[in-house]
Amino acid sequence: MNAVQAKQIKITDFLGGEGIRPIKILGDDFWYCSPLRQEKTPSFKVNDRANVWYDHGMGQGGNILDLVMAMHRLETVSQALGKLAGKTPYRRPAESFSFQQHKTSSGIAVLKITPVSNSALVEYIKSRRIDVKTAEQYCSDVYYAVNGKNYFSVGFKNDCGGYELSNPYFKGSVSPKGITTIRQDKDTCLVFEGFWDFLSFLTLKNIRELQHDAAVLNSVANLSKGIDFIASHHKVFTYLDNDEAGKRAVQELKSVCKNVSDQSEFYAKHKDLNEYLCNKEPLPEKQVRKGFRL
Repeated sequence: MNAVQAKQIKITDFLGGEGIRPIKILGDDFWYCSPLRQEKTPSFKVNDRANVWYDHGMGQGGNILDLVMAMHRLETVSQALGKLAGKTPYRRPAESFSFQQHKTSSGIAVLKITPVSNSALVEYIKSRRIDVKTAEQYCSDVYYAVNGKNYFSVGFKNDCGGYELSNPYFKGSVSPKGITTIRQDKDTCLVFEGFWDFLSFLTLKNIRELQHDAAVLNSVANLSKGIDFIASHHKVFTYLDNDEAGKRAVQELKSVCKNVSDQSEFYAKHKDLNEYLCNKEPLPEKQVRKGFRL
């Protein structure tokens, strides 16, 4: 193993192999009680997307090699590489399976679908600051196997009978891929990019049932599948991601819908509505009515 290969190892997997589990998970950020010192309040953060760590109590951070050296008091990178090489192989980003890829190669075998009850998944839902009772109404626990290995995730069913899947380590879907609609024969439609954003809206509003129609795209790539349903409404409110794909989707909707209101300005400093929820206190009632006014 060389340094380039070592840096592809997920820090969250390395810590898991050391018996160290996160105390809370907020989006891509995994928070631990520091493995470098004793503490009761977690201040050691791993960003799973960037695959870097930072100990706020020590003001120290870096990549996985820096962490191995700090944890085991090693002096050289070579020693850290030797330490990693002696461990059971960890998951690397390239090995993090996509449900779509495994569907075409070896397939996903859904073992069972149950109401939300798995304690690990309940904690995951809480880590995203979603009201658990709300999640119970719209989600399920999905247990499945890929290549003979069993997994479980929070599942959100789409209109085609497939499921969006999410747990702290990955997200994906069980085919067929599609959008999820909430149909109540209303003239207003809310459009969300993913189901965590949909649940975040309900949590922010402190409601468990919408009084409007909604379309959860389960990826902006599915927008074309929902255009006819969305465009049939007199008023459309969009809650899409603050990225180029989200902005393009809003513009596409504006080209075919009568009246589109882009609500992303109210969480403009965050990549999506769930990140806003995870990092902000609930909106004051006056601001809720002004911003998230539906």
